[in-house]
Amino acid sequence: MRISILSRSRRIYSTRRLMEAARERGHEVEVVDTLRCYMNIASHRPTIHYRGHQLDPCDAVIPRIGASITFYGTAVLRQFEMMGTFPLNESVAVTRSRDKLRSLQLLSRKGIGMPVTGFCRAAADIGDVIEMVGGAPLVVKLLEGTQGIGVVLCETRKAAESVLEAFMGLNVSIMVQEYIKEAGGADIRCFVVGDKVVAAIKRQAKPGEFRSNLHRGGTASLIKITPEERSTAVRAAKVMGLNVAGVDLLRSNHGPLVMEVNSSPGLEGIETATGKDVAGMIITFMEKNAKKNKTRTRGRG
Repeated sequence: MRISILSRSRRIYSTRRLMEAARERGHEVEVVDTLRCYMNIASHRPTIHYRGHQLDPCDAVIPRIGASITFYGTAVLRQFEMMGTFPLNESVAVTRSRDKLRSLQLLSRKGIGMPVTGFCRAAADIGDVIEMVGGAPLVVKLLEGTQGIGVVLCETRKAAESVLEAFMGLNVSIMVQEYIKEAGGADIRCFVVGDKVVAAIKRQAKPGEFRSNLHRGGTASLIKITPEERSTAVRAAKVMGLNVAGVDLLRSNHGPLVMEVNSSPGLEGIETATGKDVAGMIITFMEKNAKKNKTRTRGRG
């Protein structure tokens, strides 16, 4: 099988591991810098050009698209789909999961548990939104934030009002969520491939921090998840239409709550903590499912 990996660099751990896993199984792999791709958008013969030459057709493409280049990256991925290439994750699913508000609305429609979330635009509505999520303490999130950046814990109502007013003054989109105190600064990253959770880790925030992201100094450890957590993670990935996803859960007094569904989950933390060959599992999934012109948007929205 001929595989293209859309990634800014072959030195990134996840990209490197996917290359190694594919080559170990006898596949031909090419890493393509997403931002160096340019497209001839023609209905009769769509093509992709890269560094001055036209890319040869490949059997499958693995999108490793960073949040900052979602718009351009998904446009390139769509072009691969138009050429009949099988995408590990489809462009519509990646776009859907990157829109935090839209993804939560889709999860809500399917009855999947998540923290109580408020969204507003006018400063006059701040007080009501704070009450809507149960008052302080609460969490304020930038819709465009990644890796814990733009996430603020407001421990008092006054602090929440000040932070919300400041963000609104900057004309950025934000949402407000209830603070799940019982989670204790920890979340669970479930790595979904196909219809299974193939690995799971607990991410614990460092002392004095509530964000458990490994990029923010959090630590990862093995964890045994419950059947309900497993089912919730798989359902959340399916709602997004993702074949491969990192689903972040919080353990609350009323069951598992989905915080986020990541369409390009990193492999380093989960492979290091679990010792599992997650990259190999991804390639195995592609071997079983990659077929020409198989692209289709699953789910609604």
